[in-house]
Amino acid sequence: MAKKEASKNLTPFKKGVSGNPSGRPKKLPNIDTLLAEVLGSDDDEKSEAKAVIKALLTQAKRGNVRAIEVLLERAYGKPKQVIDQTLDITSFSLKDLVKFK
Repeated sequence: MAKKEASKNLTPFKKGVSGNPSGRPKKLPNIDTLLAEVLGSDDDEKSEAKAVIKALLTQAKRGNVRAIEVLLERAYGKPKQVIDQTLDITSFSLKDLVKFK
């Protein structure tokens, strides 16, 4: 009985109209292009990218762990994660495979 009362409020979408009439939000411009424009500008023989890196280095020297992580990951790459996976195929049966069909 409660389901019938709750379904009275529901109205289906009109044909050709979805639940988001304004559509998907507009996409931001390519972030790589924007960063290249901002960080690549050479003013007074010192680019903005160098200033950012020096600021990160200053923060890292003060003990900011996140700044240290960013610098190390950019310089040497992220450490590889090792996944230990073992599989015991002695207990596998063809019947198990057919069961999940």
